[in-house]
Amino acid sequence: MNRSQQIQQLQSTHHWDIIIIGGGATGLGAAVDSAARGYKTLLVEQYDFGKGTSSRSTKLIHGGVRYLQQGNIRLVRDALRERGLLLKNAPHLAHPLKLVMPSYRWYETLYYGLGLKVYNFLSGKLSLGKSEMLSIKKTQQYIKGLDGKRLSGGVAYYDGQFDDARLCTTLALTAVDVSATVLNYAKVTSLIRENEKVKGVVIEDSINNETYEARGTIVVNATGVFVDEVLKMDDDGLEKAVSPSQGIHIVVDKKFFPGEQALFIPRTDDGRVLFAVPFHDKVIIGTTDTSVEQISLEPVAKEEEVDFVIKHFNRYVHTGLQRSDVKSVFAGLRPLIKIPGKKKTAVLPRDHTIWESKGGMINISGGKWTTYRKMAQEVILKSHYAGGLAYTRCQTETMKLHGWIKKPDHEDPLAYYGSDAAAIRYLQHQGYSQTIHPNLHYTIAEVMWAVGNEMAMTVEDVLSRRTRALILDAKAAIEAAPLVADIMMKEMNKDEAWKQQQLEAFYKVAEGYILR
Repeated sequence: MNRSQQIQQLQSTHHWDIIIIGGGATGLGAAVDSAARGYKTLLVEQYDFGKGTSSRSTKLIHGGVRYLQQGNIRLVRDALRERGLLLKNAPHLAHPLKLVMPSYRWYETLYYGLGLKVYNFLSGKLSLGKSEMLSIKKTQQYIKGLDGKRLSGGVAYYDGQFDDARLCTTLALTAVDVSATVLNYAKVTSLIRENEKVKGVVIEDSINNETYEARGTIVVNATGVFVDEVLKMDDDGLEKAVSPSQGIHIVVDKKFFPGEQALFIPRTDDGRVLFAVPFHDKVIIGTTDTSVEQISLEPVAKEEEVDFVIKHFNRYVHTGLQRSDVKSVFAGLRPLIKIPGKKKTAVLPRDHTIWESKGGMINISGGKWTTYRKMAQEVILKSHYAGGLAYTRCQTETMKLHGWIKKPDHEDPLAYYGSDAAAIRYLQHQGYSQTIHPNLHYTIAEVMWAVGNEMAMTVEDVLSRRTRALILDAKAAIEAAPLVADIMMKEMNKDEAWKQQQLEAFYKVAEGYILR
């Protein structure tokens, strides 16, 4: 995936069938679906792939147990099916994970146990394993340090785990594999109209400071929490469609939560759920649900959110976690669809919505990572009807994503690269096996690979999304940044001024990931 080649394709193509704005989960999934159907497809992203919400999740592919409690059977059934498909189509990126739900009243084990039997039943042939009711002793064996004073047992069940930013990169690579053109750092500044209909976009390339025009049959707005900004370009008289909600996660060493299972607390004080999830030899704990007015590209965790997560974790797991133990904290915004009369974001639905705006632009918002493929299928089908494009079947249900291998070893740090790992190992054997920091497992070879093959354009791209250094250990990522900048400067033929600008920009972003 080479950016110069993608720009050449943009410049040499006079007309696109589908132009997609937004390079997060939804947009990238739509690009894969569209190109796999044979439509001439362009995707543009104003920053990096997965820069926003799509790289800031809890790292779970799940049906949503609490949606089952809310009675949203359709969403749960669809999500469980999509969970199963992703684990088949990208086993190098997603794998089964056992979650344990402790119960503190005698009837909760039975209540949750029966609910999870229904959850497992809804997954049908794509089930990841049976749920089981646990004794007090077994629950504490699974979750070390669990408060046993009021414990009455628990329930264990399976969901899926994945690396969200790596899946974004993989979807971009897959889109290119099926002949889509994808560009990061390419912002749509205005829409092109013909006879009052949206027929293209004007693009500003922030890497080379060029402006391009791209014309097409259908334009899709898949910009997540920024959907209203793009929607205004088509109809500035519309009320906002999205009610953003912020969720934060903290990352700590595994000594605070040893073991291979995840913890699931079904109801916190604010009506949400709490997870503690093993991830890349660390543990991610979250999340919150805080309504926000201002949409930011780099949302920052609020003090009360961090305190809330630590307090609730310590309430259940007695390992003495303190603020000073937090390696990194990250925040993400959910693009929830507004419902009149509903102000609390925790109760807003996680379903997605697709609609056509005034000038014929197709908009999609809401939804969750687990159902990204189904959302993409539906938005491209809508685009086919709206644009009068020739109908072709969706190919993505059984489509193997870039790097697919049959039986990946998830203990291998390079497992998330799938079949591309062989090329990275070759680079390591050529003398580039040094890690970029003593506390990080990432190597110089992976930085070189990200620049040469995954369209990483900035130090932040490498340390935040091509690797997960920034969310795993923010201080280590900051200390590794000069080495990463040196490698990138050499690989990209940049000068010292570029390096300094990159470091300043990265340090500014990374500060938001450190607790003071």
